[in-house]
Amino acid sequence: MQAGDVEVTGEQRLPLEMPRMPAAPRRVAPAKPRKKVRAFWLKQLHMWHWVSAAVSLAGMLLFAITGITLNHAATIGAEPQVTRAAATLPPPRLAELRGDHAANAPLPAAVAQAVADAVTIDPAGRPGEWSDEEVYVAMPGPGRDSWVSIDRESGAITAETTWRGWISYVNDLHKGRNTGDAWFWFIDAFAILCIVFTLTGLLLLQLHARHRPSTWPLVATSVIVPLLLALFLIH
Repeated sequence: MQAGDVEVTGEQRLPLEMPRMPAAPRRVAPAKPRKKVRAFWLKQLHMWHWVSAAVSLAGMLLFAITGITLNHAATIGAEPQVTRAAATLPPPRLAELRGDHAANAPLPAAVAQAVADAVTIDPAGRPGEWSDEEVYVAMPGPGRDSWVSIDRESGAITAETTWRGWISYVNDLHKGRNTGDAWFWFIDAFAILCIVFTLTGLLLLQLHARHRPSTWPLVATSVIVPLLLALFLIH
């Protein structure tokens, strides 16, 4: 018999089937090294991009908002609030102010504590300006200016604080004005995170640019517009 013939058993006819050969396993082409390298860098850049964005999110929002408030500082009105206080230094503490002191020496610790208790302004650790008549301690901060003056003969304490409002406060944070060492280092760390965020974003644009034709025209616009403004419209 040949394939296709039928075997007759009674009235039923069944086709004779040839045994089927198992299908050959499909060969999967190994991934090209170039694609592997591209996938690796895509993964790394996405990770660094979103991590730097997440960590610097609040800072970027703060600096973006304060960029607007600084740009319109002349039109944002604020009424400074001035608080004055007066007291007298106890005689034991006054004695510590007599004698010779370095030109920028801070107040003795006990004197600074007595001043803080008397006028609620703490001059501890701040450099003082010593003269024969008085010692003056300036304590500027973001959004405020404070100072304390102590008469070295009578012990009279005069203190004043000028508060310029919350807009001035966040503007000073943006500028790093009178914000101390901690904020100084925060700005440096934040700036580095912004650089990482920007550069990883640029590299991701480069990797995806083939499928997004508007990528490089938009990047060029981001460079050309501020450059032209700086060259021709800033006097």
